[in-house]
Amino acid sequence: METVIEMRNISKIFPRVVANDKINLSVRQGEIHALLGENGAGKSTLMNILYGLYQPSAGEIYVKGQKVSITNPNVAIALGIGMVHQHFMLIPTLTVAENIVLGSEPRRYGFLDMRKAVAMVEEISQRYGLKVDPQAKVESISVGMQQRVEILKALYRGTEILILDEPTAVLTPQEILELFDIMHNLNTEGKSIIFITHKLKEIMAIADRITIIRRGKVIDTVTTASTSPRELAAKMVGREVSFKVNKQEYSPGETVLQLENVQALNSRKLPALKGISLEVRRGEILGIAGVDGNGQSELVDVVAGLRKATAGHIKLLRKDITNASPRKVIAASISHIPEDRHLRGLVLDFTIEENMVLETYYQAEFANGIILNNKQIQMHAKRLIQEFDVRPPDQKTLARSLSGGNQQKVIIAREVDRDPNLLIAAQPTRGLDVGAIEFVHRRLVEQRDKGKAVLLVSLDLDEIMDLSDRIAVIYEGNIVGIVAAEDADEAMLGFMMAGAAGN
Repeated sequence: METVIEMRNISKIFPRVVANDKINLSVRQGEIHALLGENGAGKSTLMNILYGLYQPSAGEIYVKGQKVSITNPNVAIALGIGMVHQHFMLIPTLTVAENIVLGSEPRRYGFLDMRKAVAMVEEISQRYGLKVDPQAKVESISVGMQQRVEILKALYRGTEILILDEPTAVLTPQEILELFDIMHNLNTEGKSIIFITHKLKEIMAIADRITIIRRGKVIDTVTTASTSPRELAAKMVGREVSFKVNKQEYSPGETVLQLENVQALNSRKLPALKGISLEVRRGEILGIAGVDGNGQSELVDVVAGLRKATAGHIKLLRKDITNASPRKVIAASISHIPEDRHLRGLVLDFTIEENMVLETYYQAEFANGIILNNKQIQMHAKRLIQEFDVRPPDQKTLARSLSGGNQQKVIIAREVDRDPNLLIAAQPTRGLDVGAIEFVHRRLVEQRDKGKAVLLVSLDLDEIMDLSDRIAVIYEGNIVGIVAAEDADEAMLGFMMAGAAGN
């Protein structure tokens, strides 16, 4: 099988960190090649070099045997290399077809030929089983559909080698299966796919070969048929990884959080919560399961003080905190790991140490009146960086320059360290690798075992079933049932997530 991409001894050095250290990678025609590694291992950096977004500090790149210099993405595109980034680069107010042809528009008599653009998009869409509506506005389609638009953008430009950077991070389980079908269709057409991920289950399902990167170095390249998830996890993080969540016996205490007939609107002023009643007790993890968009985000926002309830009551240890401000919610001993780390979790242009005290900077430990105690803030950040294995371990690093997983570790460190009565964890392991997931799960279970209450919201059913003591299923703004985790299975929860009432 022909080698279409060869990267030889690629190094990339940034200030304070070696992101890639003499990496060798070869990709064959018509294969799905997974690039596996922890957050911050250097996977995205390597692919940004291949796509021309970064220039290597050393090393050579060959495309179909020819040495090339990929100075920018236009050069990469001309060489048949396309990339779909983790955060999509679409213009929401334009249609699907307009986004796809933007910059390479078909013209007729010097003007944009929109009819031809739509026809071309429909042809490519049908050929690869992508099924998108060329006339739909991007702002009105799902995240999964937006990803298809990005793939179509690359195919429209003649891509033969497609780089997918963490493509499943924002997809529902059904959308992930649909993406895998699309990848297989591309494969049968002779396209090569480089699939950046840290999800072992997905790698075993879709990849032909796997290159494992750890701390900027290639550890091994193996075929999927010759390896196992446990072996891959050990190579990825450099130690044995436990896939089992160890918890003390379930022994719930008093009710910490109580919701009584809570109603709320979404951002479009439509009903999102339609009378939610539930409670979370000391010493338990209550998991909220549901297909994305059924009210989970609004539920978390209402409890965290980020959205107003239009009816009902929210009580923490019997004290009414309905529609309290976020600062009062924090003062009431509630911590919140938000689902969107960029929007709600971090100030990206602040340092790690500044982000570590976002909620507590005014307290006596870190300030004397309006004067910050920088030495104390620095010591606090250093302790949390070490305890939560944040990389690079430099408290002066800007949050913006951290990998997604390390950004998440900063948030989790800040929220867990406050030792709250209630910890709200919304998508706490989204975008994390297997080693970091194990770490986060252990921290959540520690809070539960210390007698704290944990409200877990996740789109990952395995995570919900592994961590929860009880599972509440939400559908169209209603709780359709609450079941003991030990009695739940994927089929039962899936049935309830589709709106069927449970026990």
